[in-house]
Amino acid sequence: MLGEYRITGRGAAEISASVERAVGSGELEPGQPLPPMRELAQRLGVNPNTVAAAYRTLRERGVIETAGRRGSRVRAKPATTGREFIRVDVPAGVRDVSDGNPDPALLPALGPVFAVAAAQGDREPVLYGHAPVDPELARVARAELDADGVPDGPVMVTSGSLDAMERVLAAHLRPGDAVAVEDPGWGSLLDLVPALGLRTVPVGVDDQGPLPEDVRRVLAAGARALVVTDRAQNPTGAAVGAVRARALRSVLREHPGTLLIEDDHGHGIVDLPLHPLAGTTRHWALVRSAAKACGPDLRLAVLTGDPVTLDRVHGRQRLGPGWVSRITQRAVARLWADGAVDARAVAGVYGRRRDGLLGALAEHGVTGYGRSGMNVWIPVPDETGAVARLLHAGWAVAPGARFRLGAPPGIRITVSTLGEDDLGPLAVAVAAAGGAGGGAPRRYGKMGRGWGW
Repeated sequence: MLGEYRITGRGAAEISASVERAVGSGELEPGQPLPPMRELAQRLGVNPNTVAAAYRTLRERGVIETAGRRGSRVRAKPATTGREFIRVDVPAGVRDVSDGNPDPALLPALGPVFAVAAAQGDREPVLYGHAPVDPELARVARAELDADGVPDGPVMVTSGSLDAMERVLAAHLRPGDAVAVEDPGWGSLLDLVPALGLRTVPVGVDDQGPLPEDVRRVLAAGARALVVTDRAQNPTGAAVGAVRARALRSVLREHPGTLLIEDDHGHGIVDLPLHPLAGTTRHWALVRSAAKACGPDLRLAVLTGDPVTLDRVHGRQRLGPGWVSRITQRAVARLWADGAVDARAVAGVYGRRRDGLLGALAEHGVTGYGRSGMNVWIPVPDETGAVARLLHAGWAVAPGARFRLGAPPGIRITVSTLGEDDLGPLAVAVAAAGGAGGGAPRRYGKMGRGWGW
């Protein structure tokens, strides 16, 4: 049943670790069945309850799934084989437009603000027991949130958006709960949810964000949480507009017990207004990262939400890392307070590159999508073939499999560092590689029944 791989261990932790190592190394493949619990217990000479505990741990970590009498098997997309590994190795001489990184030339200088923050740290050292959030960062962040219409709430600081989302989900949900996610959507989130022992439930996306009818359907079916990207959705560039926000708020009012998480990672790189959904449900959180506008290595995001959610997250953070470096917080506060990033100018640069590529693609009969942010999503009939042909033509693009659950195939191109002279050759290469024609869909996800556009 398991080929050459032999599960080992005497305790539940050893057995689960043995399976997880094999999944991570590829010795156990996605979809491969595991032995029945009693059979494995007999083979290892342990109590069946020990194997049951190991399998339970693996399910909660998103490594395996159990389907009643059909037994347990490795998940089709196990958490231990993260989507970040679904990538193209970029040979020398090939242009990499797959990485999702901002343009380094548009990032602010960090040396001066860190020098000021470190000097303040020398004068006023942060010690155990001090406040975890820098007062100036809280003030600046809260003022911008107020200006964007985000309801009042406490402010916390986490080590990036994904850290915030993990803590919020863990604060409210239990293994087995369903989380509604955008499809296609952020690959790291699609990995995180099953790694927490939760179930991903896809909702379709168009240029305006999640489709209200899909959200209504999955919430009515029992999904406990919904994650929405407000602007610069990865990978499609969708942004929630005013009309769509009203429709989504209406759906959420029908399900006030839903945990709502909003990701505004596009803050600082888009010039479209924020239309927050926050406050529509009892428990909500909105996370705003500094990564795209100020630099990924800052590893800092600001989180706000209802008091219960923020209290739970703060309590758990206090027992783990404790706080995010106050020196880093002070540096980001200075960047934000001084307007070191001109969001309108940065958005204009990314917008011209995005629109230029979309226009060049259209000239060759290829439809792409990218309303905001730094990425363009292009539906293709044969994803693997398109990626391979583009690589042969000198362009490394991101396979859509990194971002999809049930959505049709596609590829993602990051426009961050594209020059005007790049647009025509890249569009020609995409068209030759099999980019979808002008009849491409305006929605990217799977409907409840069949496919619809």
